[in-house]
Amino acid sequence: MKMTKIGKELLSQLTSETESGPFVTIMLNTHVAHQEVEKDQLKLKNFAKEAKKRFEKKYPEDDWSAFQGQIDQLMASQNFWRSATTSVALIFTPEKTFVHRLSIRVDDQYYVGDEPYLLAIIKNSQFNYDYFLLALNRDSFSLYENRNHNLVSIDLPAFAPTTLEKALGEELDKKASLTHSSGEGNTFHITVDKGEEEEIDHRNYYQAIDAFFRDEWQNERRIPLYMMGLAENVTLFAKLAKNAYLKRDVQIKRSPNQLTKEDLQENCKTIDTKLSEQEKKEYQNLANRKWIEQLADIKQAASLGRISDLFISTANLVDGYGDNPEQEYDWRQELNHLANEVIRMSGSVYLLDTEDIPMGKKILAILRY
Repeated sequence: MKMTKIGKELLSQLTSETESGPFVTIMLNTHVAHQEVEKDQLKLKNFAKEAKKRFEKKYPEDDWSAFQGQIDQLMASQNFWRSATTSVALIFTPEKTFVHRLSIRVDDQYYVGDEPYLLAIIKNSQFNYDYFLLALNRDSFSLYENRNHNLVSIDLPAFAPTTLEKALGEELDKKASLTHSSGEGNTFHITVDKGEEEEIDHRNYYQAIDAFFRDEWQNERRIPLYMMGLAENVTLFAKLAKNAYLKRDVQIKRSPNQLTKEDLQENCKTIDTKLSEQEKKEYQNLANRKWIEQLADIKQAASLGRISDLFISTANLVDGYGDNPEQEYDWRQELNHLANEVIRMSGSVYLLDTEDIPMGKKILAILRY
C-alpha cells in the first residue's frame, strides 16, 4: 500500500495485539484563528460528553475517568491547539493518546468501540507522498521536505555547498589569479572564454551538490528526491547526478528563485498529480486478479485473512443506523471493522472515489489466493 510512512506505522500499531480497547476515536476539523480554536475546544468538550454516555452504556464495567483525564490534558494543551492542521484524529485507549494530524477535511464525529476508527486516517494517507524537493538554481540550491502536504525548509550543515562560491571558492580564486600574471619583468594576460569557464563552473558545482547528497546527506528514511529548476538546470543535474534517491520521471521545470514557500507548495502539485496518476493505474491492474464484491463474501474472506487489497468507495460513507437506532454510524462501523480486520491480517485498505476503484465498484476485495 502506498501511503505515508507515519500513517502506515500508526495503522499497524493500532491494529496490533499490543493495543487493546475499548477505543474512543474523535475526528475533528481544526483551525488556528483564536475564535475558531475556542469553537474547536467546545466541540471536543461536547464530543467527550457524548462519548462518555455511549461508553458507559456500552462498557458499564469499565472506568471512563482514564479517558476523561487524557481528553482534559489535550483541552489544556496550548501546543496541541497551536499546531493545528486541517483536521486531527484523536484515538484514546485506557492508557494511551494517539494524535494524528490530517491534511483533509473530515466529518466531525466520535466513535466508541472495540476497535479504533481508521477510515479517515487511511484516506488521509493516500496520495500523500513523502519526498524531498531540491530547489535548484544555477549558482545555489535549497532543500525542502514534503510531508502530509506540508513543505518544510531543511536546515543544511554549514559545509553544504548551498552556493557556487561555497563549493568552488578556492577554484574560482585560482582562476582569477591566472588572468593576470608577470614573468621576468613582463606582464602578460591569460585570456579564457568566459562562457566556457562559466559552463565548467556550472558542471563542477552540480557535481559538488551531487557529491554532498551521496556522501554527506543522511536520508535514513530513503525517501525520493525531486527537482525544481529551469529546464537547462534540472536536465544538467539529472545527467551528472549519481544519487540513488534522485527521481527523474517527474520534474518541475520552473525557476524556484524568489518563490515563496506557498508558491513552491503549489508547484509541488505537479509531482503529487503525477504520482497519484501512476498509483491509480496500478490499482486498475489489480482487477486482473481474483476478486469479490459481495459484502457477505468479503466479510468471510477478511476473517480468514484472504484479502490482500480492500477497496472502499467514499460513496459508502453515509450515516446509517442499521437495525439498532442506538448504534450510531452503524454502516461506517461495519466498513471500519472490515478495514481493521484486513490491516490486522497484513492486507491493504484503500478509501477512494468510486471511479478510481477497479471496475468502478463501491466495495471490492482482491484475494490472495
